[in-house]
Amino acid sequence: MSKRQNHREEVFVKILDAAEVEFGLKGYNGASLQHIAERAGLPKPNIIYYFQSKANLYKQVLDQTLMGWNDLFDKATLEDDPAVVLDSFIRVKLKQSFEKGGASRLFAMEVISGALHIGDYLKEELRPWFSSRVELLQAWMDAGKMRQCDPASVIYMIWATTQHYADFEAQVLALSGIESLSDADLTRIGDTVSAIILAGCGLSLAEKN
Repeated sequence: MSKRQNHREEVFVKILDAAEVEFGLKGYNGASLQHIAERAGLPKPNIIYYFQSKANLYKQVLDQTLMGWNDLFDKATLEDDPAVVLDSFIRVKLKQSFEKGGASRLFAMEVISGALHIGDYLKEELRPWFSSRVELLQAWMDAGKMRQCDPASVIYMIWATTQHYADFEAQVLALSGIESLSDADLTRIGDTVSAIILAGCGLSLAEKN
């Protein structure tokens, strides 16, 4: 990568990171390109050059969040061990919730508000992906690799449980009596959530070793 390309990539990422924070704090309507530019330490014209509009920038932030969430599960195939895949998916999603809670809360606010800005994405891109993952889970079930259950609900359960620690972070911290969750908390929560979901699917990592 040339120095010019590297610089462009750094600016692109800096803008996305600033936008994620700004949109997460103020929502789509409350955020402004000027404030995003100030948070990124860049002139406003730079934001417009890279993303053209606030709507495009907002969609890019949400797209990046969704792609990051589902990337691991996206690569799974029928030949893979469902216990290993689902355990890894759960733990990666939890880690992302710990590290990028703002992105999770932003996505939650968008969907709760009716998905006004990502409705097309949900229907045209996420729905085909979701259908393919439902088919994979069903194929694992049909092959006797996991017990029969509703595959869509398995995915929803993983999403909901792992994102809870970001979307309801204030509640989690208040009830725990702590200021932040540690790496040890992440491991403990991951062990518990994974064990419960895998058991519900008739799976166990211990039995695979």
